Amino acid sequence: MITGLALQSLGVQRGEQVLFQGLDLALGVGEAAALTGPNGAGKTSLLRTVAGFIRPFAGEVRFAGAAGEVDADEARRTDCHFIGWQDGMKPGRTAREELLFQALWTGSDADGALAAARGLGVEAALDLEVRQLSAGQRRRLALARLCASRRALWLLDEPVAPLDARSRALFAGIMAAHLSGGGLILAAVHDPLPMAARQVELGG
Repeated sequence: MITGLALQSLGVQRGEQVLFQGLDLALGVGEAAALTGPNGAGKTSLLRTVAGFIRPFAGEVRFAGAAGEVDADEARRTDCHFIGWQDGMKPGRTAREELLFQALWTGSDADGALAAARGLGVEAALDLEVRQLSAGQRRRLALARLCASRRALWLLDEPVAPLDARSRALFAGIMAAHLSGGGLILAAVHDPLPMAARQVELGG
């Protein structure tokens, strides 16, 4: 299980444009960090770099476990969960199918997945096709998949943007429980996270 994330002198670019460079950040068990900054500052690109979708032009992304450094590919494969702005669900499948496929693929079980859906108030919509869900329901379904996957490091891109006040409060409790259970959270935000988090500004 991942117990630490370290970004060391990290530099990321998009095409020929340097988004940021020289970034150092350390995140440990029970810690959350919120990436802030204007559009185009590199918040989403940083999350995608940690997740392994983008290769930095400088610096390193390193992961730690209880016994020391963890191979980055292994850490990403077994202990990271990335939620982007697009939820990555097939519109013609039911919400239940999308939920259970993700949960089982990441080593969870149906009971845990259904409990996560219940906790986020999306259980009643599970028999609807994804295309029939509202934006808030889709995001709550994506968050239910996150909770059911049992990964230590959550990489979240605008996780609460489509959520109403009640759903934000529910997810705040879920994030707090994840941190108290030894998890880590790195989130890109415009709206503040509904919980205490360290602020890391890009493009300031």
